[in-house]
Amino acid sequence: MSGTQSAGRPVRLPRSARRKQLLAAAQQVFVAQGYHAAAMDDIAERAGVSKPVLYQHFPGKLELYLALLDTHCEAMVSRVRSAMEATTDNKDRVRGAIQAYFDFIDHESEAFRLVFESDLRNDPAVRERVDRVETGCIAAITDTIMADTGVSRARAELLASGLVGAAEIAARFWLAGGRQVEKAEAESLLTALSWRGIASFPLHGEHA
Repeated sequence: MSGTQSAGRPVRLPRSARRKQLLAAAQQVFVAQGYHAAAMDDIAERAGVSKPVLYQHFPGKLELYLALLDTHCEAMVSRVRSAMEATTDNKDRVRGAIQAYFDFIDHESEAFRLVFESDLRNDPAVRERVDRVETGCIAAITDTIMADTGVSRARAELLASGLVGAAEIAARFWLAGGRQVEKAEAESLLTALSWRGIASFPLHGEHA
């Protein structure tokens, strides 16, 4: 029993379970084909349901895509925020933030393509969600930098944006290049690079 059909008859799932199933099928189709080439027919077929069932949960392809973006954007910001809150050791915080990006980009689901490589980035609703990932991750790191160093918000945001940008670009470059460096070593290299700069800012009560 696959969760979609049994003896030729659809299996009735709780609404939440059905929604999760449809989102998983949609993610596979969107990652493989991109938004524009994907069709609701493809998604329904992948999920093993009829199109009317799919439309009962999502009124259209854009709503389905946005629901996926919401899930993964929130998860990415949560990863970075958790890295900031998991320890008081700032080097470990830097490492955690970088690992969050590498883990997200290296995940077998390839969900990062929906967030960072969407072919629908010009749509205002999609653009807002993609921007929310960047601003959310920067905000989480900014608050930590401000609390520990006492620099102004503008300066802390600039530092945080540099760390976020480096983590995302390096992780995507690493993946596109075929993972020529072991993941753990790649994370350590980028952590060392980032930490050498951030560590130059004294903590509260310390002299430069």
